[in-house]
Amino acid sequence: MEQHKKIITVREKEIGGNQPLICTPLIGAYFDQVMDEVENICQKQPDMIEWRADFFKGLDDTHQVIHTVSKIREAVGETPLIFTIRSEKEGGQPISLAEKEKVQLFADVCKSGQVDIIDYELVNNVEDIQYLRQVSREFGVHMIMSYHNFESTPGASAIIEKLLRAEFYGADVAKVAVMPKSQEDVLVLLKATEDAYKLLKIPMVTMSMGGLGAITRMFSWVFGSNITFAIGHQGSAPGQIPIEDLKSVIQITQRSLGNGHN
Repeated sequence: MEQHKKIITVREKEIGGNQPLICTPLIGAYFDQVMDEVENICQKQPDMIEWRADFFKGLDDTHQVIHTVSKIREAVGETPLIFTIRSEKEGGQPISLAEKEKVQLFADVCKSGQVDIIDYELVNNVEDIQYLRQVSREFGVHMIMSYHNFESTPGASAIIEKLLRAEFYGADVAKVAVMPKSQEDVLVLLKATEDAYKLLKIPMVTMSMGGLGAITRMFSWVFGSNITFAIGHQGSAPGQIPIEDLKSVIQITQRSLGNGHN
């Protein structure tokens, strides 16, 4: 690991270290469903948990969201918790909130002290990105800035540009997820990951989605990606792999590589 690389420590988990972290999503529509998912997932001991709140039917009730995230925190203990309302423009569920209301909800969740990380997309207004960066910093919450393309895989230079833009805006972690239409597209994502690793000073998350891209969920950490997403109870994106399988693949690969990054 190069000395200039920044490692983000979240509840004793290192994002950007030599160990890739496995994150599992919560996608329940109602409180009881979310809590059932949490109970199921915690038994599988993921490194991180992400609440994909765009699936939640009570999103327009701030008190209900804060109550739910507080109960999730109680259940997951010291497991790092990411709060995400994925934009419909980037593969998220339709929600009733206007963008300003969504931004305010993100801010309220940061202020609650119940989450460790928020994820907000680069496609959003720069002013909103900057506001949430300011609020998240104020309340000690890390921020992932992300780009998702469910239609295609841009060229490597475009992928790298997204990651660098996230760093420029002050992200703690940069994330890119793209959809491949060929095996060549998967290689584009991996090559972009390797090249971005040499340029970025912050941790990053990269993946190629769908069945074709599943190998990136297993191996992109070898090229410099720091978090991969697995199914704990039910997947939130195409191509996610059960957490037990992903743990096994990573362990086997690490033994083969001598536990080192490229």
